[in-house]
Amino acid sequence: MSAVDQPSGKSDKPAGRFRRMLDRLSSSPEELHSAELQQDAEAAGCTKIGDCGDRQIVKVTGTLRTVTLRPRAGVPALEAELFDGTAALDVVWLGRRSILGIEPGRRLIASGRISMSQGRRVLFNPKYELRPLGQE
Repeated sequence: MSAVDQPSGKSDKPAGRFRRMLDRLSSSPEELHSAELQQDAEAAGCTKIGDCGDRQIVKVTGTLRTVTLRPRAGVPALEAELFDGTAALDVVWLGRRSILGIEPGRRLIASGRISMSQGRRVLFNPKYELRPLGQE
């Protein structure tokens, strides 16, 4: 075996706390926020949005990025984009113009059956729980 083939006792990457500190310093705010959301989803026992498949019953959590009123088939529909650090999901409440507490930046847990619409994951009329504002 040559020196290249032999495993060395040293790693090319720093270990432990120092490595985590370097990773945090070299990460963008968006990457840090995504990592925090992924940890939150795991701690809440929720499915990662990126792992959700069509027609699957799920419980997901994340932050609402946008909230818009967009009619569907002539019926008012409140739409919100939920992001958990892995992917985004459209949450749609049919027949609703507004819901108290549903606003951009708010965290929530939603559960229901995923469907695919135009290549995007959608959750229609989910059961939901608003996360306390102190956890934002």
